Amino acid sequence: MQTFPPGVTAYASAKIFGIENITFGAPVLIDDFTFIVARAPMILGDYVHIACFSAITGGDRVEIGDFSAVSQGAKLLTGTDDFIDGGFGNSTVPATYRNASRAPISLGRFCIVGANAVVLPGVAIGEGSVVGANSVVTRDLEPWGVYIGNRRHRERNRDEVLHRLDEFEKDRER
Repeated sequence: MQTFPPGVTAYASAKIFGIENITFGAPVLIDDFTFIVARAPMILGDYVHIACFSAITGGDRVEIGDFSAVSQGAKLLTGTDDFIDGGFGNSTVPATYRNASRAPISLGRFCIVGANAVVLPGVAIGEGSVVGANSVVTRDLEPWGVYIGNRRHRERNRDEVLHRLDEFEKDRER
């Protein structure tokens, strides 16, 4: 059984490998049936939720900012194989025959990755951005947008989020 720092709750059916590479904020909630492989440094900020059936894997760095969430079934993939330019096979094939690439992923503060969305290697999701359910994110996303796929559909209300943060912090001080 794994031991977690105070303020971190990981349910029994969550599978976490490389816990020694993870820096945890608090509180952090990791739901059942979540799969995390931290072969490189992973930073989970304060008030982070990683929901059931999600996965974070691929072998490169991951940063998830404060007040952010990875929703049910979402995947953060820091490694992938490119089959277009001559690579073939899978993890059972020696690396010299594969065209594997790895790159870090970062989510700023107040980000939400929607249910079953996939974030591919090398993507930075700007502060306050929301990724819609079932989206595939292949490029960086600008702050405070609401995205479906890579297309920005509207602005998120940054001022109201930050106002509520101020109220939240005042309540915590009481």
